Amino acid sequence: MAKSAVIADDDETIRSILQYKLSNAGYDLTVCLDGEECRQALDEADAAPDVVVLDVMMPRMKGTQLLRTIRRGELAVDPEVPVVMLTSRGQEADVLKGLDSGADEYLTKPFSPNELLARIDRLVEA
Repeated sequence: MAKSAVIADDDETIRSILQYKLSNAGYDLTVCLDGEECRQALDEADAAPDVVVLDVMMPRMKGTQLLRTIRRGELAVDPEVPVVMLTSRGQEADVLKGLDSGADEYLTKPFSPNELLARIDRLVEA
């Protein structure tokens, strides 16, 4: 069975890196340009990704806000879906806020695509 991921980042370069790395690793992808588009994708009746990758700072809905919405069970997606946060905000307070919002992993930009894939695979296989 194919693995699936929903990714959301407003930066085209980051989206391209994520698409390349995850699709080559066998993931079926849903790619979103911002938090609101991702919220809509995760609220589809058949939304069942193995992992969600969210940028923290996005237009229309921030990643941390979307993550809290997921964890509260307000969307069709399983509230326990593994979530990886990506952000350029790497201060300890930012990392703690992301983890406190329910993130399973938190990576700061610039990030290693290989490390990101290893963390995602670990979450999916758990």
